[in-house]
Amino acid sequence: MKSSFTRLLTVVTITSVISGAQVFSQQKYAGKPWNGSVQQIPGKVQCEFYDTGGEGIAYHDKDSVNNGSGKLNPADGTFLNEFRMKEGVDISYTKFRDPAIDNNPYNLVEPEKNSLYAGWTEPGEWINYTVNVNKTGTYAIDLMYTASGDGEIALEIDGKTLTSALKIPSTRSDKETVAWRQWHHWNRLNPLVTVKLQKGVHVLTLKTVTNGNMNYDFLEFKLIK
Repeated sequence: MKSSFTRLLTVVTITSVISGAQVFSQQKYAGKPWNGSVQQIPGKVQCEFYDTGGEGIAYHDKDSVNNGSGKLNPADGTFLNEFRMKEGVDISYTKFRDPAIDNNPYNLVEPEKNSLYAGWTEPGEWINYTVNVNKTGTYAIDLMYTASGDGEIALEIDGKTLTSALKIPSTRSDKETVAWRQWHHWNRLNPLVTVKLQKGVHVLTLKTVTNGNMNYDFLEFKLIK
């Protein structure tokens, strides 16, 4: 598990939400790391471990229902089925079954079994992550994802543009015989993009820009220089 911080060191806050865009001020950010653990860079930023604080602070989602945890995955007392089920970000997990779901033959990259991910994405939605960049430098970012159609995402750091809109190629397959499984063909963009990051604790924002219909497992940050 990632190391725990006793206090939040970032100096930004979300003060309002206008059309899904965040407005930051110079006060403290109202969100907090999930489970008290700041995600570390270099390393994987797990997309389901977004910050706490709710709608308009930790995330913006088009509806308040978690369409995965507690809905698609019935509330049955298990960790995977009920993970953050009372929050608006839609969460599910990779299922290896027969007939195949996430272990299907149309994966470009095989995912890990029982791996939680954020899904049911729509344009204009965003999710915040408190991250600790351990060293200033240039980082390559990989994305583990599915996309039922070409889409775009963008990244921000402390409310400022980190990347422009990035194309996420569709993982649909003409050979697929099960229509709903088009949302379960996994791929890894390696890398998606390279960025420069400054050492310290920051708020990273993952924005769905166009199309949606994407599932996000993790962003992996690799220090390259």
